[in-house]
Amino acid sequence: MKAFVVDVNVPIVANGGAPQADLDCQYACVAALQEIAESGLLVLDDQMRILAEYFRYLSPRGQPGLGDAFMRWVWEQQAVSERCEQVHLTVSGAGFNEFPDDPRLSGFDPSDRVYVAVARASRNAPEVLNAVDPDWWEHRGAWSQNGVRVSFLCPQHVAS
Repeated sequence: MKAFVVDVNVPIVANGGAPQADLDCQYACVAALQEIAESGLLVLDDQMRILAEYFRYLSPRGQPGLGDAFMRWVWEQQAVSERCEQVHLTVSGAGFNEFPDDPRLSGFDPSDRVYVAVARASRNAPEVLNAVDPDWWEHRGAWSQNGVRVSFLCPQHVAS
């Protein structure tokens, strides 16, 4: 079973909530979320930091968009160990011990560091899914060297 960490921008795009995303990007996000819900393993933190981020932008009622449907699935499956792995993160100052101590990543968005920390803390070597956030692309050289696999669902929107 493939494991994934999902940046909130992916279900936002699936909902049609990112005006810069074209239809190909939206379809890629929908397909990725469907794959996770059907046969994947989602990795979250045990303090609900990622869920809190999802709640800020998505509806747990599962409507009206496909990103909201994913949020509902996450809410219902979060405690099912066969579908969601919950990892513990160690807070250190304003960050996480699990985030790489790499000077190339010093400018990486602090609000997205939880996804990186969760990916590194997981025992399932998850892919981090990103749709339209160029910050992930700008730091792509450091990810693999720090044990983080990032999948760019919409490279046409981040590679420019």
